Amino acid sequence: MGDLAPVFYEVFEALPRQGPGSRECTARALALCRGLPAAPRIVDFGCGAGAQTLDLAALTDGTIEAIDALASLVERLARVVAERGLTARVRPVVGDMAQPSFAPESVDLVWSEGAAYTIGIATALAAWQPLLRPGGHLAFSHVAWLRDDPPAELRAYWQREYPGIAAPEATLALAREAGFEVVGHFPLPAAAWWDDFYAPMEARVRDLRAVHAADAEALAVLDAIDEEIDMHRRFGEHYGYVFFVLRRPAA
Repeated sequence: MGDLAPVFYEVFEALPRQGPGSRECTARALALCRGLPAAPRIVDFGCGAGAQTLDLAALTDGTIEAIDALASLVERLARVVAERGLTARVRPVVGDMAQPSFAPESVDLVWSEGAAYTIGIATALAAWQPLLRPGGHLAFSHVAWLRDDPPAELRAYWQREYPGIAAPEATLALAREAGFEVVGHFPLPAAAWWDDFYAPMEARVRDLRAVHAADAEALAVLDAIDEEIDMHRRFGEHYGYVFFVLRRPAA
C-alpha cells in the first residue's frame, strides 16, 4: 500500500471500517466457530482501525492480537483500546500477515475481514493454517461473485481491479486444498456495505473534493473511489463479500 496516493489514506483512515462488515456479521461468523475455549487466543489479521477487533473483544472473553501493516490505523486502535480499558486483552501490532510470527499451533481463532485478498487467498490459507491448534478455526470475509451472469461493464471493472474474484466455490476449494474443513459460509447483507463503509466513504470523498479541488491526482483517486461505490449501487446483487468459516481438523 506504500505507493498509493496520500488522499487514499485520507479517505480510508477516517472510516469506521476499512471494508464491508458489521457487528452482526462478525457475531454470526463467530457463532459458527463452535468448541472454542472459554478464553480463546485470537489473531485478527488486517485489523485496520479495529471495528471487528473491538466486536470480538465484546463477544468473547479471549485475548486478541490485532495485526495491520498501516501504523496509523494500529495507533488509532491502540488509543481506543486504552480508552476502553482493554489493554490486558487486546494488543494492536504493526506486522505482516503474510509472515506471521506466532508459534505453530498456538492460536484458537484466526480472523480476517476483507484483508486476505491483499496477499492472495491461497497464500493466506497456507500462512495461517499452521498457526491454529488442531480443531481451531479460521474466519475471513472475501469478495465473490454471487451470480454467474455479471454485466460486461461489471466484469470489465473487476478484471481491472481484482481479477481474482470468483464464485464462493473457488475459495472453498482452495480451503480444502489447504487442509481445512469447511464449517459454513454466508454473504454479507447490503447494510454491511453501506452503514459503516460506503455511506461514510461518500461523505468523506465529498469533503475531500473541496479540500483538493486544485489537485488533479487527488481528484482522480476520488473519482476511482466514487466509481467503486457506483458499481456496487448499480450491480450489488451480482457480487458481494462472503464470510467463510473453516476449521483445522482435530488431531
